Amino acid sequence: MKSTVYIETFGCQMNVADTERAAGRLRAANYQLVDSPAEADVVLFNTCSVREKAAQKVFRRIHEVRSGAPIGRRAPLIGVMGCVAQLEGEALFDGAPKVDLVVGTRATDRLPQLIEEARTSGGGIVDLDERRANERWEVASCDRRSPYVTYVPIIEGCNKFCSYCIVPFSRGREKSRPAREILEELSALKRAGYSEVHLIGQNVNSYRPKVEDGLEGVRGATAFSRLLRAAAATTGLPRIKFTTSFPRDFHEDIVRALEEHENLCNWVHLPVQSGSDRVLRLMRRGYKVADYMQRVEWIKGARRNLSLTSDVIVGFPGETAEEFDMTMDLVEQCQYDGLYIFKYSKRSGTPAAKIPSEVSKTEMTGRFLRLEALQRTVQRKIYELYRGAVVSVLVEGLSAKSSSDWSGHTTCHKVVNFPSSGSDLAGKIVQVRVTAAKKNSLYGEQIIDWD
Repeated sequence: MKSTVYIETFGCQMNVADTERAAGRLRAANYQLVDSPAEADVVLFNTCSVREKAAQKVFRRIHEVRSGAPIGRRAPLIGVMGCVAQLEGEALFDGAPKVDLVVGTRATDRLPQLIEEARTSGGGIVDLDERRANERWEVASCDRRSPYVTYVPIIEGCNKFCSYCIVPFSRGREKSRPAREILEELSALKRAGYSEVHLIGQNVNSYRPKVEDGLEGVRGATAFSRLLRAAAATTGLPRIKFTTSFPRDFHEDIVRALEEHENLCNWVHLPVQSGSDRVLRLMRRGYKVADYMQRVEWIKGARRNLSLTSDVIVGFPGETAEEFDMTMDLVEQCQYDGLYIFKYSKRSGTPAAKIPSEVSKTEMTGRFLRLEALQRTVQRKIYELYRGAVVSVLVEGLSAKSSSDWSGHTTCHKVVNFPSSGSDLAGKIVQVRVTAAKKNSLYGEQIIDWD
């Protein structure tokens, strides 16, 4: 056994998938993964750069790990991975002098070699290069966090260049995986016992492979809708979800595919960000409110009941009170099953950082709270409609709040808790009748078929 490694992950599902891939590579190279930095010879932070203070958060954690190292044990080698590493590069050595290794988003697959280089040289190793031409996306050999639910990246990077977002700079341009490679991985996951797979990407529905090997003869208006149909029809997976969809690339045929295949889950995450055309233009989102509402109409008009969730940014530079009210009106109209609300975070190097007329922190907080209150009212009504309904729940483990309850997710991506019957249900798909609607979850009772 070479050494012990602890990986701490910040941010989005793409970072989670990167950590799983990195862990798989490290295990294959004979490293032992541990659950605590106190046990580790190597501590890696897989970072997110979406928020302004992301780098400072990493520096704090590095200091905590260094100062919390057990007495008498050699200080661990510290590595920074992910988006902050890609953006900051060698500057991380100045901001956090105790960093030994900087690994960008495009060099994760080379971690075992880079760790050995850092050990040999005493630190100061940086690798921000693109993946080598002969390096496949080694996601199939990931060390996955859950034996029941997992993420499969199908597209990496972003070409949208929204004015507030740093992702195109930290993740690079959009690069779609070959369809055949994705389908082979999904089939392998089914054979390994996985019940639910999330197809992920910064803009998952922007999927456009160079060649459509594996999608020959599959009907569909876009490469993404053809991939969905092929995955549903050929892999045997009980549940397939996808996130995040970009509104401009959301085609009506995606809804048609969801209607045709029961194992394509009835959930769409479609970030709107603002209800004002002027603000959307400043954000460089590439669509108007009317365009977005057309897509909502497709989703709400589907033959299946599709759950709709979204993201909103409040306090974007120059957003007026009237324009925020437009966002409130849009949220009321869309009736989202769930909404992620973010206060605008200024990111140096993005066009939005140069827009004058910043919204004050006090006003931003007030808008956040107003929108949160509205969404809570909308969500409560939607969740109450589930009382008495029977939902299919993939049990993921015991509830974090009560060891006497099981917890899992529906196909429409709602958390459901129900009392334990004494049997081990982890990983099983069970039927639950909903008896109560909570703030952000449902509660119910398992329906047991004694036949």
